[in-house]
Amino acid sequence: MTLRLRLLLAFAFLTVVTSAAVAGAGYVRARDAIVQRAQDNAVIETTNRVEQLYPLPARPVDAATLERVAARVSGREGSALAYGNGFSAGGMDPSAITTELRALVASGRVGWQRVSYADSVWLVVGMQLRVTGGGTSGIEVYVLRPFTPEIAFVGELARNAWLIGGAVLVLALALGLLAARGVLRPVRELRLAAWRLGQGELSARVPVRGRDELASVASTFNSTASSLEHHVLELRRMEADARRFVADVSHELRTPLAAMTAVTDVLDAETASLPGVAGQAARLVNRETLNLTRLVNDLIEVTRFDSGTAALALDDVDVAEVVRACLRMRGFEVRTTLPTGVRARLDPRRLDVIVANLVGNALRHGSPPVSLALSVSESSLVIEVADGGPGLPAEVLPHVFARFFKADSARGRSEGSGLGLAIAWENARLHGGTLEAANRPGGGASFTLRLPLGGGS
Repeated sequence: MTLRLRLLLAFAFLTVVTSAAVAGAGYVRARDAIVQRAQDNAVIETTNRVEQLYPLPARPVDAATLERVAARVSGREGSALAYGNGFSAGGMDPSAITTELRALVASGRVGWQRVSYADSVWLVVGMQLRVTGGGTSGIEVYVLRPFTPEIAFVGELARNAWLIGGAVLVLALALGLLAARGVLRPVRELRLAAWRLGQGELSARVPVRGRDELASVASTFNSTASSLEHHVLELRRMEADARRFVADVSHELRTPLAAMTAVTDVLDAETASLPGVAGQAARLVNRETLNLTRLVNDLIEVTRFDSGTAALALDDVDVAEVVRACLRMRGFEVRTTLPTGVRARLDPRRLDVIVANLVGNALRHGSPPVSLALSVSESSLVIEVADGGPGLPAEVLPHVFARFFKADSARGRSEGSGLGLAIAWENARLHGGTLEAANRPGGGASFTLRLPLGGGS
């Protein structure tokens, strides 16, 4: 449920409760006042008509006397009924008189009651007549008066209360919309600015209006965004400086390394004729020079990825032949499953780098047997390299393609630079593919390369 809807529901609920309380209380009081006044007027009017009959002589009650009494007290809008000495007279229907009202009048009191009669509401007023001197005459008089005008007026009051309540509800909803718009506009602006900031637009800011709590939140957001922008720009500058430094150093090292490699090649050819310690030193220098050359070449390759200058030289190649050439050139002996006829449009040099890094990593850090399987799944080329070792620890899997990451921190420098898998992952990404690491259920680590058959971007 959105915040706007919650605000509107809150306004509507408050309005309904308030309107119901105010209008309901006013309606009940007005209805009771109207009904009470109508009853009082009817009783007073009936009493006045009865009093006009006095003085009433003390004589036996007969039908003629009851007819005169009923005619005198009936009035123009109602009808009357008189009882006495077993007789009754008048135009009023006796069924309109309830047992409760008869009992109340028989006790000597004036009584009245609203009854349903002829599909409407009527008021019945009853009382006893007394003779001169205060004694009872034995005559009971009941007057039936219509209560329809009062009921209609009460119904009109109810309709007016509903109409006023509905108008107030509409007004409250309109005010709620205006309030929600005023409150939610800064929230929407803050959400949009936060989204832009999350998308990398560090200049995103929120306009500050007023001096309320939302304005304070907007000011805090702007100051946080400014601080974040400053730190991110500083980090980007430092990262660019570091990349430029690595690229410059790597290129500067290539020239002396070329000379050192030529010298070490000469030494390597003469190691057999050198005495024991000198021969060992020459072989060590040659091996470390080769490692240093490999590290510099890897650093140069990484700087190309970082600067965005790495590009694909796509060609339509036989994948199995490229893989066989890679393994043969490096002397890797692994189990292979290389079906013939698998062709793809890719960069053969970069595929060679990926396969060499994956197989070399499995041979150095895994256990035999190491296997390489080539297959096609839908429109993707799949190469899986697996070993029979213990597999990768759970804490290593998320970082296995990170640069300079080594699962065993005690491993020597000569065992690898920590860039091989990172370069393989970058080459796979450059093709528009993926490279994933996992542990096989039966033991051992597996690396799965997926590349599009039609060439990447």
